[in-house]
Amino acid sequence: MRVMRRLLPEGLAGRLALLLAASLVAANLLAFGVLSLERDRLDRAALVSREGERITSLVPALEAAAPEARAQLADAASTRVSRVTVDPEPLVTVQTDAPRSAALAQALTEALGGREARAAIRVRPSEDGRGGSGTVAASVRLAVLEGGQAQWLNVRTRGRRRHSQDLEEGPFLLILGLSLAMVLGVGLLFVRRLAQPLTALAGAARAAGQGDRTARVSAAGPREMREAAAAFNDMQERIARFDAERMRMLAAVGHDLRTPITSLRIRAEMLEEDDGAPMIRTLDEMTVMADGLVSYARGTGDGEALSDIDLGALLDRVCAERGVPFEPAGEVLVRGRPVALGRGIGNLLENALRYGGGARVALSRQDGAAVVTIDDDGPGIPEAHLAVIFDPFVRGESSRNAETGGAGLGLAIARDVIGAHGGTLTLTNRDEGGLRARLSLPLAGPG
Repeated sequence: MRVMRRLLPEGLAGRLALLLAASLVAANLLAFGVLSLERDRLDRAALVSREGERITSLVPALEAAAPEARAQLADAASTRVSRVTVDPEPLVTVQTDAPRSAALAQALTEALGGREARAAIRVRPSEDGRGGSGTVAASVRLAVLEGGQAQWLNVRTRGRRRHSQDLEEGPFLLILGLSLAMVLGVGLLFVRRLAQPLTALAGAARAAGQGDRTARVSAAGPREMREAAAAFNDMQERIARFDAERMRMLAAVGHDLRTPITSLRIRAEMLEEDDGAPMIRTLDEMTVMADGLVSYARGTGDGEALSDIDLGALLDRVCAERGVPFEPAGEVLVRGRPVALGRGIGNLLENALRYGGGARVALSRQDGAAVVTIDDDGPGIPEAHLAVIFDPFVRGESSRNAETGGAGLGLAIARDVIGAHGGTLTLTNRDEGGLRARLSLPLAGPG
């Protein structure tokens, strides 16, 4: 079964072409077999008819001759495939009930004025199975002069039954080839037109997977394709509205929290130091969380237009702003939103600088993707913590002091930005110590 699947073409056009070709060949071979059988039947019918006419014409000629000359006349009427004799006994001793044999005997009797006639028709397959021989045997009682001995005209004729290979193969192959060419040509043209909307839908789905909420599909083609395109476009609109509403809500919550937090902080600063200091620390933590919500809402950059980005130039700029060494790999183009992508990578660099004491960035091409690695020499992250480190408000250390870190949204923003560009982001602890962030982005297609 697996071998059959490997032999099948991958594309819809190829599979339909294979199906059409197989159907046409099978139909033509079936028609070829039916025509061969029909030709065999017609050949046997022609043989019986020909022999009936021959016998009907021989009987009057033999009866007009003297009894002693009849044997010579019969021998002269014999051919390579037909043996004619005049004998005192009939060749067909008993008339069979077979329809064709009885019909031939009846036809001879009626044509010869009621003379006794017997016939036997047999079809015997050949030993090689490639056809067979049809044999027609007939016996007709001849009129005998007064006092003469009874005489029978015995005729045995064999006819070679045609085999399918005896038919002319040239016209058959020509017809088969022309029918294949015409049907496959029309079928492939039809499938190509049918597959165009599918190809467009696949391209739009890939773009949607990379975060492009503006990707739409033209509602063209058959009814099913129009319905699929309409469903995809509706899905894109719903997702875009949901994402925009979610981000607006997060930004509004983060922004609105700042006013009461500021008001509470002013009141806390008016208290005694021993009473106000704990409240101020709590309010500072709340401020970090509110600022993080605003940053998270802006992180994916949904309002930014997609464009081809020189990832090497972007990394060079982001690294230069933070004093991080960068190892380029020539021009590497990706499709995305430059501001959002720069913010996501910047969060990874700041995370490495804050917790790892430094960072090193390298760019490379691997398996058709752009791969960026960010290494640091910090303590790394406990293995049990790696599974949840990308969740919002989760940090590598427990405090929310603004001096040691933010609200735990930097990695969540980076992951969402990379995912919106169709890429992946993973964190692993290096064997020699420190943490490695590896992000992979699909390369921009040719146009």
